Amino acid sequence: MKTIVATGALAAALAGWALPAQAQTPSLLDPVLHGQLERWLGAGELQLDNIYTRQTGHFATDFHAAADGKGDTFTLMQVSDDQGGSWLVGGYNPVSWSTTDGWHIAASQWERTAFIFNYTDPQVLRPVPVTHSLPSQGAKLTYNWPDHGPTFGQGPDLFVSEDLSSTLSWQLTYGDPALQGRSLIDGTYGGQLRRIDALEVYSVAVIPEPHTWAMLAGGLGVVGWAARRRKAQGAARS
Repeated sequence: MKTIVATGALAAALAGWALPAQAQTPSLLDPVLHGQLERWLGAGELQLDNIYTRQTGHFATDFHAAADGKGDTFTLMQVSDDQGGSWLVGGYNPVSWSTTDGWHIAASQWERTAFIFNYTDPQVLRPVPVTHSLPSQGAKLTYNWPDHGPTFGQGPDLFVSEDLSSTLSWQLTYGDPALQGRSLIDGTYGGQLRRIDALEVYSVAVIPEPHTWAMLAGGLGVVGWAARRRKAQGAARS
């Protein structure tokens, strides 16, 4: 089983890519994509707040300074090749990013809620299930280290270089094990480097349903009434 490690020859190759400036507007996230992310996640209506937008001169440490410890997130990337191809890809991370954790491992099926996606050529790749002949293949969901941007899977299935300028995709942890080595980005094999033209990270919060708000308000009302009653009883006894 092949595993690409983003060091050595790969690091040298990545060093030759120039980082393009990212425009402030428009955002990669529009209402249509927002709705699609809600459907893919399946947790209901979401509030997505931009917590990081790559700027010229940024490195992985800038991403981590903004995104670490912020809970679950969506990463969005506009990616292109030298032939004019362009794709919007990304991933959902259910656990906070970190610079010290290394691999975030999900040994159980219920923990494997992360996924990566291609919005341009629609597809979603979820972790290889524990029922696979090699259950551990889908366990390494994200890699968390100072010299990596947001990186998903052991392939790496979706990797971001230290200078946030380049990505590659080599399917291993996510998707169909029969397609091991295939790129989420453009379907090629062999871990082809692609240019990152824009990169954004969004925090994820589920918006409660109206009846949930009503129950919460009712509960707070009962608590407030009980507190006032205790206060009145205490005043009467004194």
